[in-house]
Amino acid sequence: MSKPPGNEQTQRAFFGRRQGHPLRPRQAALFATLLPKLALDLAKPAPADLRSLFAGVDEVRLEIGFGGAEHLIAQARANPRSGFIGSDGYVNAIAKALIAIDDDKLANIRLYHGDASALIDWLPAAQLARIDLLYPDPWPKRRHWKRRFVQDDSLKRLARILKSGGDLRFATDIPGYAAWALARVLRSPDFVWTAEAADDWRKPWADFAGTRYEAKAKRESRTPAYFIFRKV
Repeated sequence: MSKPPGNEQTQRAFFGRRQGHPLRPRQAALFATLLPKLALDLAKPAPADLRSLFAGVDEVRLEIGFGGAEHLIAQARANPRSGFIGSDGYVNAIAKALIAIDDDKLANIRLYHGDASALIDWLPAAQLARIDLLYPDPWPKRRHWKRRFVQDDSLKRLARILKSGGDLRFATDIPGYAAWALARVLRSPDFVWTAEAADDWRKPWADFAGTRYEAKAKRESRTPAYFIFRKV
């Protein structure tokens, strides 16, 4: 499999492992039949209006690193007038999403299988209503912190593709990563933290659909934090 486009630094920062368990026959079949219909082709210019990728949607949202796809699928089911772009470099994550999309016949999801860095650079400016970044790899060792998704530069790049007033929603169960992300947002000229009380970050936002990573964190007695950062 060839490496997705993008410079080496962003490759290191944003990309995880590619494949775990072998695909089951139905998953493999959907890679061949359904994924080509849903996959974004970054070799072609991005549409001026991302809504044109879908039929009859009012806005477009992005989820970066959707993992088991639980949140992506739940959001697409609950918001049929919104289009969703799901990005993940992990083969098995794409496979799980394809199964759910096929089961529910969801027409409001498009997928990108590759490094989110390349997708971010491809997307047109000021088109997204929301970006979800849920439980990204915390890269806990200090020497790996440069690989964390939330960086000063990545916030600038995410701000470029968000509409004014759009939200970057970030969840993590690692206190050190929560503090790291918050510090970078607070010094960013592009975002403000919307919290007005502790419950605004201690409790999930109203339409949050849980993920398997959240469930694992709670089983292991880690308390998630939920942040909404708004594009100014």
